[in-house]
Amino acid sequence: MTDSALQTLGPGESAPRARFWHDLSFWGLLPARLLMGFALILPIFIIAAVSVATRGAYGGFTWDFNPAGYSQILFNEGWTGELEFTPQYLFVIARTFLLSGAATAICLVFAVPVAYFISRQPAGRKALLVYLVTLPFWVSMILRVYAWMIILGKDGTLPRFLETLGFPAGMSFMFNDGATLTAMVYTGMPLMILPVFASIEKLDGTLIEASHDLYGNRWVTLRRVILPLTAPGIVAGAILVFVPALGAVLEPTLMGGGKQMMMGSLIQLQFGGGRNWPFGAAIAMTLMALVMIFLIFTALRAARREART
Repeated sequence: MTDSALQTLGPGESAPRARFWHDLSFWGLLPARLLMGFALILPIFIIAAVSVATRGAYGGFTWDFNPAGYSQILFNEGWTGELEFTPQYLFVIARTFLLSGAATAICLVFAVPVAYFISRQPAGRKALLVYLVTLPFWVSMILRVYAWMIILGKDGTLPRFLETLGFPAGMSFMFNDGATLTAMVYTGMPLMILPVFASIEKLDGTLIEASHDLYGNRWVTLRRVILPLTAPGIVAGAILVFVPALGAVLEPTLMGGGKQMMMGSLIQLQFGGGRNWPFGAAIAMTLMALVMIFLIFTALRAARREART
């Protein structure tokens, strides 16, 4: 055994015993590693392989290498067999990022004051409010989306209320980007509130008092003290909202009526009614690549921020 390895041994611990404990930790973590490999890593490789497979004549695919799934995102085969540029799927990608970014921004605007209010409550009331924030997680996602369909749909709660105020009868707020965005904000709000609340709760209250003592108003205190010190929670909440929103399926399908697709619903369509598995897998891999670029960019910004501090 090398000198460096001997230095890691505890007092009175022999080399064979150290190797035994090393082997025990390896075998103890082996089930978790196998689970991660089969449940997380292996499916990614399968989707990557399907994305470069050949579409079958009646659906499905064959294992012949063909990158047409990726080229179909930007090009389509014309009548003469030549590839023609078609930006329709670029519009889907742009709409996905636009709605996901808007949902993240709206959730952040509402989550910061709500989280700050909860953090300043007594212990008993604080626990109750946190429970109310997490309460939607106890209800099925489909039921929550259908509830919004009842609220916003024709003859729903909101149109009937507006009728009593003099608005025209028979109004409907469904099947558009606004309805999709509403459902996405409702879905992501708890995921934004909880990390922001965890960061604000750790915030030293004397720093806020010091800001007021130095004649800082509420806006200055929020911008110079609260937001910088709670940035880790804000970044975590933004990731928890933005990344799942990129792959949203129920919101654009049910609330948007399938008229304005997002990448999640487009992938579902290709694996379902479209029966074009290589194209659906190519879109899924493209979405994963875009998410990884976003996460890497966020991590690099956080690392630079910590280096400056």
